[in-house]
Amino acid sequence: MEFLTRNQKALFANPPALLTTEATPEVGLTSKYGGGFISAKGKHVVVIGGGDTGTDCIGTSLRHGCKSLINFELFPAPPDEQDKRGEASGNPWPLWPRIMRVDYGHEEASHRFGADPRTYSVLSKEFVSDGAGRVRAVKTVQVEVGPDGRFAEVEGSEREHPADLVILAMGFRHPEQEIVRALRL
Repeated sequence: MEFLTRNQKALFANPPALLTTEATPEVGLTSKYGGGFISAKGKHVVVIGGGDTGTDCIGTSLRHGCKSLINFELFPAPPDEQDKRGEASGNPWPLWPRIMRVDYGHEEASHRFGADPRTYSVLSKEFVSDGAGRVRAVKTVQVEVGPDGRFAEVEGSEREHPADLVILAMGFRHPEQEIVRALRL
């Protein structure tokens, strides 16, 4: 939950006194943060969620040196361009266009692993334990959006993805506190 926050704080923990001069020896950029950060180094990373927060989690995981990376998006992949009249998508101009965008994290993952890390229409069903209190995999199922706008699971699409680190990238909306409490996070 604190993946990005702890990483940023660790980056600024006790940095060189960049602003200190002979005339102002008391000025400097010294942080009192002493906590550790969550490392993705050598891990199979699963990022659940997208947007800017998901992209930042992808990029940070790559810079840590993750072993593998996948990004689950619940919704279907957006179209490559905006439907100008909005009849097909319900997303007419001048609304913010819901289109396929490739951000820095996606580009970096594509360069490192040979493919965009995003997988669309995926519902995460279960975190699988290694028996010692750590996650070892995430069980998923493909979903389709029905005519009523509800998600329906696609029969026979269940998969298990290796995971040493699962990041919930919920963006501006936080995860439901009930989930946090249930998972004892």
